[in-house]
Amino acid sequence: MHKRLLILGTQGIPAEHGGFETLAEELALHLVKKGWRVTVYCQEEWGRTVPYETMLGRVRRVHIPVKQKGVLGSMAFGFKSAAHASRTPALALTLGYNNAFFSLLQRMRGKTNLFHMGDFAYKGQRYSAPVRNWLRLNERIACWLGHHLIVDNPETQRHFESSQKNLSFITNGALSITDARTGEIRSLGLESGHFSTVIALPTPDHSLLEIVQAFSQSPRQHKLVVLGQLDDDNPYHQRVLASASNEVQFVGPIYDKAIVRALRYHSALYFHGHQNGGTSPSLVESLAAGTPVVAFDTPANRWAVGQAGVFFNSQASCAAQIESLLADSSARTEMKKAARLQHAEHFTIETMLATYEDLLTDFIPEPTDDDPA
Repeated sequence: MHKRLLILGTQGIPAEHGGFETLAEELALHLVKKGWRVTVYCQEEWGRTVPYETMLGRVRRVHIPVKQKGVLGSMAFGFKSAAHASRTPALALTLGYNNAFFSLLQRMRGKTNLFHMGDFAYKGQRYSAPVRNWLRLNERIACWLGHHLIVDNPETQRHFESSQKNLSFITNGALSITDARTGEIRSLGLESGHFSTVIALPTPDHSLLEIVQAFSQSPRQHKLVVLGQLDDDNPYHQRVLASASNEVQFVGPIYDKAIVRALRYHSALYFHGHQNGGTSPSLVESLAAGTPVVAFDTPANRWAVGQAGVFFNSQASCAAQIESLLADSSARTEMKKAARLQHAEHFTIETMLATYEDLLTDFIPEPTDDDPA
């Protein structure tokens, strides 16, 4: 049995962009230790004109250069990745369905492709109407072309059960964070327990503006640390920056895992404003750190957070939750205990990786005469 896997759909590894990149990196590194040959497709800015390969440990990376930016760049990358994968004798796992249309190239060549269905970005405010229509169409195409669908939240599972496809429920997982050095946060001018964090793409459907406005409407004697790239030419980002009090600290994107781990562990609260989709790995990592959560009120977030957090659906309700929790250390202590219990019961990385490996093993194609060793 040739245990080969191609991972498509992410911007690549090491993880620097989002939840799917984190999943791709963790899964790839786990599988190569178990004897798999894993390839991850990585999107690159235009420089070289043809794909090229590098290694991350024992994980093979195929770098796909694209000229276009934004959504068009994602589409170009999706097409080129699918075309390359269609010529490669291996099982494919596509994380997200944004460019599922191009997986027709793999299907036409008889390649097996599993889809992790991700969130419902077409329901949010992040994209224009044409892009939302493209995403909605590709969700349906993934249900049609994918040999198997994977979901990470009961709400997402209910949504896709009507597709009448084979469906697996695999929650996201994270390593438990039981300690973190304070040096990493002191370098940012922070003290343990005297700040809270937001770690998410700065988009409207992640509620960043509402969170910053709610935090900034009164003096807190507490800091709000915002991770993520905010651009001068983005009107939404400029509204966020203009709404912030001097207690909001914008630290930009941070890719150093030790620093991010320390921020999660030493935060008094973690704000999770995701309005659509399944279970964010960033939320799971905060539960793994025992951090109380203030989350946007959706069924998916309520399931994931459990008793480890409180919920908001507006700037006013977010402000009320901030006021209450910062004044009640005993409530935060109980939520920290609940966060660790929620992580241990639902979101351990060991369970996630083992479940993925079992599922992928079931779909390994039989070797053929022209299949290279």
